[in-house]
Amino acid sequence: MKIEQIYTGCLFQASYFIESNGEAAVIDPLRESSLYLEKAKETNSKIKYIFETHFHADFVSGHISLSKLTKAPIVFGPMADTDFKSIQAYDSQEFKLGDLTIKVLHTPGHTIESTTYLLMDANRKNHSIFTGDTLFLGDVGRPDLAQENSNMNPEIQAGMLFDSIQNKISNLSDDVIVYPAHGAGSACGKNMMKETFDTLGNQKKVNYALNGSCSRSEFIDILTEDMLDAPEYFPQNVRLNKNGYNDLEYIIQKSHRGLDVKEFIKLNNIKNTIILDTRSPYDFSIGHIPNSYFIGLNGNFAPWVGEILKDTKTKILLIVDPGKEIEAITRLSRVGFDNCLGYLEGGFKTWLDTNNKCEYIKNIDPESFIEIMNDVYILDVRKQSEISNSALEHSIKISLSSLQSNFEKIDRNKKIYVHCAGGYRSMIAASILKRNGFNDIIDINRGYAGIQNCLIPC
Repeated sequence: MKIEQIYTGCLFQASYFIESNGEAAVIDPLRESSLYLEKAKETNSKIKYIFETHFHADFVSGHISLSKLTKAPIVFGPMADTDFKSIQAYDSQEFKLGDLTIKVLHTPGHTIESTTYLLMDANRKNHSIFTGDTLFLGDVGRPDLAQENSNMNPEIQAGMLFDSIQNKISNLSDDVIVYPAHGAGSACGKNMMKETFDTLGNQKKVNYALNGSCSRSEFIDILTEDMLDAPEYFPQNVRLNKNGYNDLEYIIQKSHRGLDVKEFIKLNNIKNTIILDTRSPYDFSIGHIPNSYFIGLNGNFAPWVGEILKDTKTKILLIVDPGKEIEAITRLSRVGFDNCLGYLEGGFKTWLDTNNKCEYIKNIDPESFIEIMNDVYILDVRKQSEISNSALEHSIKISLSSLQSNFEKIDRNKKIYVHCAGGYRSMIAASILKRNGFNDIIDINRGYAGIQNCLIPC
């Protein structure tokens, strides 16, 4: 028996490759089918099943493309109607995989079709559970992502989730391994642990959903209290996962187009087209095309693209470091942004060499900033959970996720000093502010971490 967790840090997402006696299964695959085809080749196995724990909202899964390539059936749990051929398994249905057995445990709550897969060894001993977004390490999935046209609400779903965990998971033995679909950082939960797998026994000690520390009603209150709105691209990804999408290979072939400056400018005049600069924060700050968004590849690129651009139909023109074009297109596709029109051939240098207008973001180092910090206008774009731990007292606090709906809270007549934790999100914020008429912006290098380091006495 072989179980391999394939963890994608940018998405905080885990897919799984399971092999036994020449047969393999993939759970919650990414869109890049080649990953799993290579695993099958390495293990000299044939992919027999593709299991999905639910209709994912935060990324586009690769189930459809992988099924086309392998002829393996796609398996969902109960209540998962799809627009493509799939098996809608019933609760407790079993699937043989080599010497192993995979049992369906319908665990609605995160979504109504959410399913946990119980893996049993050759002796039918429970070995592990693949919980999707039902159970995370230290947390559970958010209860507000029901399918469209559902009559569910977060309170009903939270109650269903409590029942699912108590009735289907908590009674399993302590040595069962928990393999969730996400880790810390994902928008699908509130307080996940940094680890990516654990024993169920340990989760029964540390996870409030399993340790008996709260009643059903208290669980519902905990889960629905201070729940942030789901990103706008989430339901769009659900539709793609439920209804179908184009193969990644087609998207790359269509989007991998080097454009000269003239064609780049022409395409930028098309309605609903934006320029996305994926270079480093520093490179963006010292020169960029006017009205560009900055979201760097060297960070949580795909989730921030979804959060900031919102509409997966947005037409995108890329500024990338040469050699990073396919990576950028691929990572856009992971969250359903398939309408990349191409990239500027030669990158930003081509723009410079043709003497087109450039814009800049001023920078200040933390050492210089702390000398003036009590007399300037500061915008902190970190999350509330970060700010609650420590923050500059007189700063304006607006998370990056909510920045575009809170411009009225920012004084346009002030010079704005922007910071996040380390400098990545603040440059995204600076690009958004510049696009929306805030012209006097200064980014604080190294963010709040840099500020704190300067304030700590030697």
